[in-house]
Amino acid sequence: MAKPRSGRRKKVVDSEGMAHIKATFNNTIITMTDMAGGTVAWASAGTAGFKGSKKSTPFAATIAA
Repeated sequence: MAKPRSGRRKKVVDSEGMAHIKATFNNTIITMTDMAGGTVAWASAGTAGFKGSKKSTPFAATIAA
């Protein structure tokens, strides 16, 4: 019989990183990276639930961040 696995692996997240913000006339995309440049998390006005012309508003950029 196979031995059961003990728990899940925990992700180790560095306390340092960079935020890359790409603000265009149509959308705002925020990408959080570690110091090596690997993507840790990202968000945009579109993933925050805004569609169409509402994505380009300052309020949508604030919610995405």
